[in-house]
Amino acid sequence: MLRRATAEDADAIAAIFTAARDEQRFIPALHTPEEHQWFFREVVLPEQEVWIAEEDGAAVGFAALNQDLLGHIYVHPTYQGRGIGRVLFEKVKERRPSGFTLWTHQPNEGARRFYEREGLAAVELTDGAGNEEKVPDVRYEWTPES
Repeated sequence: MLRRATAEDADAIAAIFTAARDEQRFIPALHTPEEHQWFFREVVLPEQEVWIAEEDGAAVGFAALNQDLLGHIYVHPTYQGRGIGRVLFEKVKERRPSGFTLWTHQPNEGARRFYEREGLAAVELTDGAGNEEKVPDVRYEWTPES
């Protein structure tokens, strides 16, 4: 089930984010779980459109939109490979029918394959100097088919 996230979802969203990032060994750990909780509670939820995926009443994934930027899309590692990411992605496409962009790290091969299967195109590669983690990244773009 998908629903709009509320302020009460901040800790669950932060836990999903933390678990997913912990699996991405190429990203340095720059923040504590408590800092992630603060970030989602004080910055993301008040300022962005956030959708949460639930399974059996538990939050298992989320997507956060900031205008035409998909700033976050994460599925808890335990629930990956079950189609939850695709359901979240379909919601993002529905909410941004004119298109959107997102960034991911170049070493994140699983995410990159997923985005390319979903019809996104890589439009920019960087050396990572502009991101907090200093890991090379890639900007993807989705535009609807004519």
